[in-house]
Amino acid sequence: MSSTVTLGLAGVGRIGTAHAETLHGLPGVDRVVVADIDTTRAHATAAKLGVEAVPDIETLLAADLTGLVVATATDSHPALIAAAVDRGIPVFCEKPVATDIDGTLAVLDRVRSSAVPVQIGFQRRFDAGYRAARAAVASGELGWLHTLRATTLDPAPPPADYIPRSGGLFRDCGVHDFDIIRWVSGREITEVYARGANLGDEFFTAAGDIDTAAVVLTLDDGTLATVNLGRYNGAGYDVRLEVLGSRGNAIVGLDDRAPLRSVEPDHPASPYPAYPGFMERFRRAYTEELTTFVSVATGTAPSPCTVADALEAFYIAEACELSRAERRPVMLAEVRR
Repeated sequence: MSSTVTLGLAGVGRIGTAHAETLHGLPGVDRVVVADIDTTRAHATAAKLGVEAVPDIETLLAADLTGLVVATATDSHPALIAAAVDRGIPVFCEKPVATDIDGTLAVLDRVRSSAVPVQIGFQRRFDAGYRAARAAVASGELGWLHTLRATTLDPAPPPADYIPRSGGLFRDCGVHDFDIIRWVSGREITEVYARGANLGDEFFTAAGDIDTAAVVLTLDDGTLATVNLGRYNGAGYDVRLEVLGSRGNAIVGLDDRAPLRSVEPDHPASPYPAYPGFMERFRRAYTEELTTFVSVATGTAPSPCTVADALEAFYIAEACELSRAERRPVMLAEVRR
């Protein structure tokens, strides 16, 4: 590997293009090379940002990369991770690792047999609020935890053609909440009870998915957590975590741009616009996440979010799907391989 830091990016859709812009501006990154199945889109993105474009993934992998960022469709993730690891190239991959548990386990087996680091994209771990909540739990200042309440509400649903290949609301959206509850609390989830509803467009029902969900999680020390998920929150993008303890609490996402309206008569409305989407809400976290990946790729830091972490979140999502289908609590042990 040369001393020049060259980062490859596979996939220049919405998140990939945002990553390309971030990578191009990171201190210490000398060169960014992008590729996409749509070569016209790849070249247009490269021209706009002042980075390089190559015609295909094989050419990208041969570009003397320091690290590879994967932001392609989910079904391509396992092969891209394996191809990079086999070449000794550290990988950052957007979640999920694969479309199912078996695929994720296969990737985990592959990377465990290699010393090449892989970092998975759970950007909430790099958000200042979630980090402060985790520190408050670890320090003991909240006392013992009795409740965690997580919320992820999109202002509008994704395109209809995305839903059948998304993996469903729990795998596509809820995994972020499942991962961050584990990370902030320092505990494992042992049981789930999930319910879902279809209150919006018919294409969710047609795909066997839901647009609204409520989940009760039991942690390994008996602490209870709830997760609310939804695709139709016209007030704006609402992502919060409430960590409630015997001596205090920590609330993430409760700022002037949270899409919350108090109807108390003496409470003034915020003059600031609500977050319109995840890129705006987590822009700093995405930058910090990729800054950390540069350290991982250059060998100065370990991966802070591994394939094993992603597998745990996927197990929880899988248990939620089973719980919803069978209308019963599901132990995580039931879905583990």
